[in-house]
Formats: sequence, structure tokens, C-alpha cells
Amino acid sequence: MTDFPEPPHHPSDKSSRPRTDVSGRIELRIERFIEAATEVFLEKGYRNARLNDVVARSGGSLSTLYNAFGDKHGLALAIMKRSIAAFGEGLEMLYRSDLPPEQALPLAAERMVEEILSPGRIVTHRIVVGEGLCFPELRDWFMEHGVTPAERLLTQYFEREKLSGRLILEHPAIVADRFYMMVFGGVILRSVNGRIGVADKPRVKVEAREAVSIFLEGVLPRPRA
Repeated sequence: MTDFPEPPHHPSDKSSRPRTDVSGRIELRIERFIEAATEVFLEKGYRNARLNDVVARSGGSLSTLYNAFGDKHGLALAIMKRSIAAFGEGLEMLYRSDLPPEQALPLAAERMVEEILSPGRIVTHRIVVGEGLCFPELRDWFMEHGVTPAERLLTQYFEREKLSGRLILEHPAIVADRFYMMVFGGVILRSVNGRIGVADKPRVKVEAREAVSIFLEGVLPRPRA
């Protein structure tokens, strides 16, 4: 039995609650589970976290959590899916942008840092990078649904900019990989090992812009003498 069972609805019963009210309460409970799980995973790591810890922090019951997510694996997937969606929005904005690369890429870097240093993304990277050997199913799921689509979209962006003549490069896929690792690789590593976190976003955004400037030095067209 869940915490919020749906009451029977009779049109003649004015006191009965509408179905949408119950659904909203369940969605709120699910939201609290995800927020609490993110906090617990950050503090204890995925391996050491217990679902009882999540319920103690979020309220509700263990049975409600199991009904919503299945198990701890399902809870981790829910966190990953949200992070993938948020990160994907930033990449989509870059791909749709009409701005020249020297303007579009620094803005995109700031948006990506915003998500990379979000609690959900830090949890995701710690599971995938720090605990991936122990939880290969989660690692591989994230690589397939998060990393591969991001690489594809970033590659398409550089292909487009190459064709337009706004960037000079040979292999868009390689450039996409080098761009990502140059600008964000260190950020991800330091967030995984706890050296930086959410509070460091302003400084890291400045550093990301500087890294983009260095990257652009190698791919922008050279002015003719």
C-alpha cells in the first residue's frame, strides 16, 4: 500500500478529491524521494547509501519508494535521466544557435558547467566514474543514453561550423571530443573526487570560458596577411 492511495470517486460525493489532486501529491512525493536520494548519494556514495536513509530524509514509506522506482538502481536511473535531459538542453541550445562560435561556445560552456556541477550530475559522475566497475549496468546505461547522444550532437555542431567556414578543422568527431575533455574533463574529475562542488560554479565558469578561448585559437580562421 502506498502513502497516497487513490480514493474512490463518486460524482455525487462532493467531498471526494479529484484524481489530479492525488496524482499531484504522488508526484510531490516522488520529487522528494529524488531530492533526498541525491543528498544521500552525495554524502555516502551510491554503494553505501541505503533506501532507509532516503526515506528517513524524504518522509513517506519504503513501500511507496519501491512502487515508484523499484529499487536503488531505479532511483539512480531517475537522477541520471534528469541530468541527461538538463545537459541535453544546453547542447541543443548550442546546436540551434546562430551566433558565431567565439560567442556561442563560451555561453554553452557556462550552461554545461551549471549542469556538471549540479548535485544530480555530480552524483551521476561519481557513480559512473568512481563506482563504474562495481555498477557496470548503470555506467553502461549512462554511456549509451547520456554520453553517446551528447558526443553526436556536439560533433554535428562542429560539422556544421566547418561547412560554414566559421571553424577550420579536419575531423569534427575528434574536435568534439577534444573540446569536451579540454573544457570539462578536469571539472568532472575534481567534482568526482570532491575537490569542487556546487559552490564553485562562478569560478569554474570563468575557467571554462578561458579554456574555450584557448581552444578557439586553434580552430578559428586566421586573418589573411
